Amino acid sequence: MKKLILPVITALAATPAAAASGPFFSLGNTDFVVLLGFIVFIGVLIYFKVPGLLMGLLDKRAEGIQDELDEARKLREEAQSLLASYERKQREVQGQADRIVAHAKQEAELAAEQAKADIQASIARRLQAAEGQIASAEAAAVKEVRDRAAAVAVAAARNVVAEQMTADSAGKLIDDAIADVSAKLH
Repeated sequence: MKKLILPVITALAATPAAAASGPFFSLGNTDFVVLLGFIVFIGVLIYFKVPGLLMGLLDKRAEGIQDELDEARKLREEAQSLLASYERKQREVQGQADRIVAHAKQEAELAAEQAKADIQASIARRLQAAEGQIASAEAAAVKEVRDRAAAVAVAAARNVVAEQMTADSAGKLIDDAIADVSAKLH
């Protein structure tokens, strides 16, 4: 260490006025002093194994970078496999969705056809019921007209008979009706 201090102090004590004067191998020559300082500096670096430390640090850094690159490559491969998996699943889900939509459309068409058939059957039943009600109403109307006609005919006949009937003809009609009833009963 003492050997290093002396040249360093000498180099510091050298003034610029004495630079590059005299023979090369003298401490008065700045080129020689700079050369000695450089050699001492290199010697100190080698003595303290600085190049080995620097190489070790650089190697560690290179290994770290290589590890990071490997890890990044693995992550990229995993991401690509995940992407492919998700794309495959997305295609499968899309296929299922398409099948579900097609099935739903088919069921909707069948339901529409069934509803149409049900409506037609309901309309036919209602028409038949309406025709039945119309026929019943028509029959009731015909019966009512007949009943009224019969009632009017009976009333008219009563009026005609009452006007033309005498006591003798009424007695004779009663006797004929009694005889007719007794003949039918026996």
